Amino acid sequence: MSIKAVIVEDSRLARNELKELIKKHPEIEIVGEAENVDSGVELIQETNPQLLFLDINMPEKDGFELLEMLDEVPITVFTTAFDEYAIKSFEYNALDYLLKPINNTRFAAAIEKVKAKINAQEEVATTQTTLTEQSQIFIKDGEKCWLVKIGNIAHFEIVGNYTRVYFDGENPMLYKSLNQIEEKLPSTVFFRANRQQIINTNYITNLVPWFNGKLKLTMTDGTEIEVSRRQSYLFKDKMSF
Repeated sequence: MSIKAVIVEDSRLARNELKELIKKHPEIEIVGEAENVDSGVELIQETNPQLLFLDINMPEKDGFELLEMLDEVPITVFTTAFDEYAIKSFEYNALDYLLKPINNTRFAAAIEKVKAKINAQEEVATTQTTLTEQSQIFIKDGEKCWLVKIGNIAHFEIVGNYTRVYFDGENPMLYKSLNQIEEKLPSTVFFRANRQQIINTNYITNLVPWFNGKLKLTMTDGTEIEVSRRQSYLFKDKMSF
């Protein structure tokens, strides 16, 4: 197993200490390092790493702000000298939280978590612009944040110029258009039901014929979605019935 990793850390000393720890784990390949959030975002977009070692306290912008700037978030291990961020880091669904100075045993445990998570993924995104069911996206709505696996999203719905996302009983707003989102979704499971909604076909619990050749779907959360006439024909062909 080879795991591409990026380090975003403003302290050169801390970056060097982290690289010394990584040397003991040859499966981790460092593909780049950055000393601030903006260059870190650029590096992540260029290299598309599987793993991100991320400092929280950095000048101008912090590690949490970096995650908010990404369309797709790598597996994230926070590294920081301050323990007061621990709870907040897990609100951002970080895989682990390492308190500096980091010892070998604690670091090795974090790497095992990373490998277990990667092994559990069914597939890896082959390009930066195409997501898979196992890909994660970061959503921030007001003061609340989520790191959500694409496959766990039941459906998307237009609200004005933005999009509401439905998953696990939550429905935050994503500040992108439905068309922008559709371009990145895996077509194997997501389907444009109508102009307003995209559904995850794994979350359909019932399907009935509706007026004028349309279909009506019921989702696992009880939401009823009417499929447009044109899309109903495409849906029947997609689902092979």
